[in-house]
Amino acid sequence: MTQVVDSGAGATFDIAVRWGDLDAMNHVNNTVYFRYIEEARVQLMMKLGMVPPSPRTGVLAHASLDFLRSILYPATVRIVHKLLKVGGSSIELEVFVGDANQADVIYARGRCVLVSINPQGGSQPWTEDERKQIHSVFQG
Repeated sequence: MTQVVDSGAGATFDIAVRWGDLDAMNHVNNTVYFRYIEEARVQLMMKLGMVPPSPRTGVLAHASLDFLRSILYPATVRIVHKLLKVGGSSIELEVFVGDANQADVIYARGRCVLVSINPQGGSQPWTEDERKQIHSVFQG
């Protein structure tokens, strides 16, 4: 279950770790970290109005992640996206996978780039109003 957290940042999401997320080593498999981030990114895109039936959506152009420590069950992870840059038709985000109950515990950190596209699949530049909306989501 994903929970949007009212942190004032507008890009913080809590996700409960499921038993099925564990691998044979009894910790959350590294591919699942990307699924948690994906779920939070979709929630963020919803806040930005970038999901169908909107004429604009987003595609992931880059994703990288450094794994810092294992996530064990039971846990609730907190995904935090921080805005690094707004490009012509993209946004660059720093992402953190942390513990929702212990702010000082970070499981992974990385970066992703989303590109805004139109229904035909071409990149679609941000309007000035959309740029303001992006900044407002991240400023709370």
